[in-house]
Amino acid sequence: MGGVGACAEELRFLKKYLLCLLMTSSLPSDVIGKRILCNGDYGTVLFFGSVPPTTGIWLGVEWDNPQRGKHNGSHEGTQYFKSRHPSGGSFIRPNKVNFGVDFLSAVREKYGLNDDQQDAESRTETSIVIGRRTVETIGFDSIKEKQKQLNNLSDVSLDGCAVSLAGQEEEIRRTCPRILFFFKFENKMKFPSTSLPASKGFCNLRVLALNQTGVTWTEVLLCAPGWPALEELYLASNDISLLERYEGNCKYCTTASVLHLCILKCDIFSHRPIDVLLNLKWLDLSDNQLTDESQLHLIADLRRLETLILSNNGISSIHFPDAEFGCKTNLFPSLTHLGVNGNRITDWSVINELDKLQKLQSLDCRNNPLMDTDKNVETVKQLLIAKIGQLKFLNKSQIFPEERRGAELDYRKKYGIDWLKAGGNQDPNKNNPSEEFLAAHPRFQVLCEKYGAPEDGELKREQPFSLKNQLLTLTFKCPNKPDQQPIEKKLPDSMTVQKVKGLLYRLLKIPGSELKLSYESSKMKGKEFELDNDLKPLQFYSIENEDCILVRW
Repeated sequence: MGGVGACAEELRFLKKYLLCLLMTSSLPSDVIGKRILCNGDYGTVLFFGSVPPTTGIWLGVEWDNPQRGKHNGSHEGTQYFKSRHPSGGSFIRPNKVNFGVDFLSAVREKYGLNDDQQDAESRTETSIVIGRRTVETIGFDSIKEKQKQLNNLSDVSLDGCAVSLAGQEEEIRRTCPRILFFFKFENKMKFPSTSLPASKGFCNLRVLALNQTGVTWTEVLLCAPGWPALEELYLASNDISLLERYEGNCKYCTTASVLHLCILKCDIFSHRPIDVLLNLKWLDLSDNQLTDESQLHLIADLRRLETLILSNNGISSIHFPDAEFGCKTNLFPSLTHLGVNGNRITDWSVINELDKLQKLQSLDCRNNPLMDTDKNVETVKQLLIAKIGQLKFLNKSQIFPEERRGAELDYRKKYGIDWLKAGGNQDPNKNNPSEEFLAAHPRFQVLCEKYGAPEDGELKREQPFSLKNQLLTLTFKCPNKPDQQPIEKKLPDSMTVQKVKGLLYRLLKIPGSELKLSYESSKMKGKEFELDNDLKPLQFYSIENEDCILVRW
């Protein structure tokens, strides 16, 4: 009987051994820290081993989506790993997860199939748009030959291909030597925990998209030496909140998998990118968590950066501490386009700060509370134009010279009373506005030098609201028809050019489509300004009482 019992025990042991061997035979050697995919959910392996009293091998996984988990890494009182979220972890068998593939395997799978291996689905025409570039993913006739010859590929999109690691550098360089554009979405990679030497595998890479990959800025900087020619970098939707670079050994983490977990605890950082991203011109950090304005200062030394996208980050404040109001900052020296739409900007001081940027020409600030500070959208737009002197595009619309002139003149009149109260004076020798006024209106002095100090008749004084106070007395003249007598009318300043043309049709019997309108200011005789947009109100052109509308057809 003892022999039979011993034999049964040996069989049970052998069964356990074979089960463990089966579950671990396909595991990577360095499983801790690996990114995994399971039933559409991504996670990071933080534990590998047995979990008594159960049998076999388990993986302890922290899920990107905490709702996918069940606990914080503990089981029956024993803490096997620690997840950030109380219910963000769970145990799962190794044979249930996908550890992903390396870069070249994904490329071969997507672009290197033979014609007889491609099914109808793989021939479907698909493309994606990244920033300024449309990328063909697979199925287009134009890249059919490239699919057969990987060494000719320049544009690579591995959206949803479960890429988890780069692979052998030399093999990448030999197989895909011409890659210029690499796009990767919703893939999760394991990134290195120490800085990498310059690589030849991606030495020609110009555009890199790592949207929705869970990458941290630290990991980007560690890999950046391998992208010496990189010009465009897309890092949208990665929950990035810090733009610091970790350097040195950390007592809180020993693997790359938890490097991003300890970054809040460490204080050994290099505060700016050093000798990396030197050619970067376009950086997309939209849909992250960069709420702390000081984080932006850490990338302000990217000397060639021209476009910075910070949409939907929860930003409420931007400040350039190296420059006083009315001066230009040395930060972001090449920045020409800034996208801050969808944030929490409420204060005009932020717009004053943006005027400090040396080369800013394009601003997108839609969907911020600031845009709702006045019921008239055009008024807010005019204030923005007047406050940022070199702006040429606002919210994707071009700013024309006459539009700028009208905005600046109106700004000068709107705040002229405040200027006088703060110590401003038409006499340059007596002009001494307060620091508080100059901080709130840093360009006011510039506008006075450009157009002259506002005179008493130009200043907009608060008046009780009534229809009478909103009417302008205007004279309509027809320069090409000397026999036509001038017509005087009282019109609201909110009346659009289109409605003015409708009024003239009733008066002159000339179709509005044939009319060309301009105006002459009562204070600037001899100078004529075209009313070139039918949808704009009269106040948009800073038309005032006693001005003259010139009518031609």
